Amino acid sequence: MNKYLLSIKLILILCLSLKAQTKDIQIKVITAEENEPLMGATVYFETLEKGAVTNFDGIAEFTKIPDGQHQIIISFLGFETFETSIQIPSNTALVFKLKEGANQLETIVVQSTRSTRTVKKTPTRIEFIGVEELGEKAIMNPTNISMVLRESTGIQMQQTSLSSGNTNIRIQGLDGRYTQLLRDGFPLYGGFSSGLSILQIPPLDLQQFEIIKGSSSTLYGGGAIAGLVNMVSKTPDEEPALDIMLTQTQALGSTANVFYSKRNEKFGVSLYGSGHYQKAYDPEDDGFSNLPKTTSISFNPKLFYYPSDKTTLWFGLNGTYDDRIGGDITKIENGADGIHQYTEENNSKRVSSQFVYQTQLDSVSSLEFKNSVSFFDRNLTVPDFNFDGKQTNTFTEITYNATSEKTDWIIGANLYTSNFDENDNAPIQRDQKDVTLGAFANNIYDLSDNWILETGLRADYNTDFGFFPLPRISLLYKNDNGFSSRIGGGLGYKIPDIFTEEAEYINFENVLAIDKSTVNAERSYGVNFDFNYQTRLSDEIGFSLNQLFYVTAINDGLLLNSTDNGLFQFENAPDEILSKGAETNIKFTYKDFRWFLNYALIDTKLNYLPGNPQKPLTAKHNAGSVLMYESEKWRIGYETFYTGKQFLSNGTETTDFITMGLLVMRNFKLGSVFINFENFTDRRQSRFSPLVLPPHENPVFPEIYAPTDGFIFSVGLIIKPFGNEDHDYLWKQ
Repeated sequence: MNKYLLSIKLILILCLSLKAQTKDIQIKVITAEENEPLMGATVYFETLEKGAVTNFDGIAEFTKIPDGQHQIIISFLGFETFETSIQIPSNTALVFKLKEGANQLETIVVQSTRSTRTVKKTPTRIEFIGVEELGEKAIMNPTNISMVLRESTGIQMQQTSLSSGNTNIRIQGLDGRYTQLLRDGFPLYGGFSSGLSILQIPPLDLQQFEIIKGSSSTLYGGGAIAGLVNMVSKTPDEEPALDIMLTQTQALGSTANVFYSKRNEKFGVSLYGSGHYQKAYDPEDDGFSNLPKTTSISFNPKLFYYPSDKTTLWFGLNGTYDDRIGGDITKIENGADGIHQYTEENNSKRVSSQFVYQTQLDSVSSLEFKNSVSFFDRNLTVPDFNFDGKQTNTFTEITYNATSEKTDWIIGANLYTSNFDENDNAPIQRDQKDVTLGAFANNIYDLSDNWILETGLRADYNTDFGFFPLPRISLLYKNDNGFSSRIGGGLGYKIPDIFTEEAEYINFENVLAIDKSTVNAERSYGVNFDFNYQTRLSDEIGFSLNQLFYVTAINDGLLLNSTDNGLFQFENAPDEILSKGAETNIKFTYKDFRWFLNYALIDTKLNYLPGNPQKPLTAKHNAGSVLMYESEKWRIGYETFYTGKQFLSNGTETTDFITMGLLVMRNFKLGSVFINFENFTDRRQSRFSPLVLPPHENPVFPEIYAPTDGFIFSVGLIIKPFGNEDHDYLWKQ
């Protein structure tokens, strides 16, 4: 018996000894070409079923790895997967290099270019915002995407109404109608809905943002004169994901977002829903709301089907109900009473469908078919006036992609229809129908290891405005020392409609319909030139610089001019709108710290007016600084943004101002808690000039050139019961 006891003791001692022979290790991943740390790479121990993602220094940390030999797999989007065996303990540092992958069809880095190339091998300049930065902006503003866009260099969010909060995207000083807003490549948000679209797109179910500045009409048709913003949705993975975000602000705004996704071998599903309630908010106590009373509900279900490894089909719906009323606080809360008469109410409903069929024909070619139908119903009511209409848009496209060792081809055709139907009781009928057919071809060709050329040609035909040839060309130079440069240009156009910022500002009252016999389509040409440099200043300090120069000219710009009888009609500008400028982005990294610096020079001239004045409500100088600290448990961000002086339409010069924000987040195993101090210095326009002018019962609202809501403090909770590994891929190329 003693022998048996002794044997058991020896076995236990041996087991404990073996268990104790573990190590905490670090594995560093760098790029093969530049020898730079690769953030976001996945390192996986196959036999241990244990993985980790590299941090900003390219390091993946592991605890309690048993001694002995282990097989590891290192992977990263756009790079070749690397497999090797390592010995623990190791006498040398565990540093591994990843090579950029070939143009494989299953590696899709950026959807907006419709190419399978990595960003660094694409001549078109792209700004890419990944899921982690989107998460940060969602915390700052969980109700819509305005925060994501507002803090991007050279992009301005122009608010057109104090009462409703209607907002447009301005890229490089050009009006919002010149920017094409896409969802998974679908043009769902144009026309009648454009002023409200930014306010009705929550960010939680988005995987990435892709921003192309300058004309992108060759691939996406009319409207992309200033550029495009493509919002790419999250897709289901085999591991289920569930995100729940609850947010409350001191301005009595409450928001709940829920996202769930899961897939198996043949089917996948993603479900997203959000609800938002905002009480009318008046920080100045002037009796008028700076944030409207808002009730908003959004839903976005998607069903995916995978009949084979080469084919994917998915169908999705986007639905939004939004009711917002702003203006006189007394009327909003208690109804009309004496002089308390003015409110602006926007009630809108949106439903859009998306269908996509993708299949890989062979090892080098693929085919994609997509279709969407969008319906938008909006009722805008102000005292003694109502603007009510419905818009239906359809989009159908088929594309063929082919790749080889040195070239990528994209060939396609599409059909876009738009039908705006105003209420029959309207005093002025402004119904408009447009049908546009297009065909396009785009080629990317490797001239050598250092030079890559991209050329494209689109031919669009609109049944009312005629034929539009749209060529474009871009050239990329890159070397192995971290330097690259791009130059490119192209033509663009925009079919005129009544949904401009000027018409929105006056609530479309007394605005005449587009006269297609006298008004021409707007046409543009533009050129971009940029250079990039990335290096390591030391083993711990990384540095990157991106410098952009651009010029865009618009001919036959659409103007809203008054007539002798008190009406407003659209006419073409007799001379061009010329926007030119520069953007600078600088990034430093040190251990868990990131510091972003940016500056934008925006010089937009209205050459059709005497003296070629600066475009109103466009700051010539803008700058920003974002300092981030991120560890396993904490995320802290401090932001500072400077907006220079602007001119109002009457020539008055405004003051410049600085806004600041602070975000603090604490991560836990099953989620996070956060607090956000947005604009904590409380910079708002009412501190510089009145937001509302008398008389009280029929107020006048000056143009908006600064924040109107001031300091917003919010607290929130993010719950992630599973699927809690977010990967962030952030490039600015």
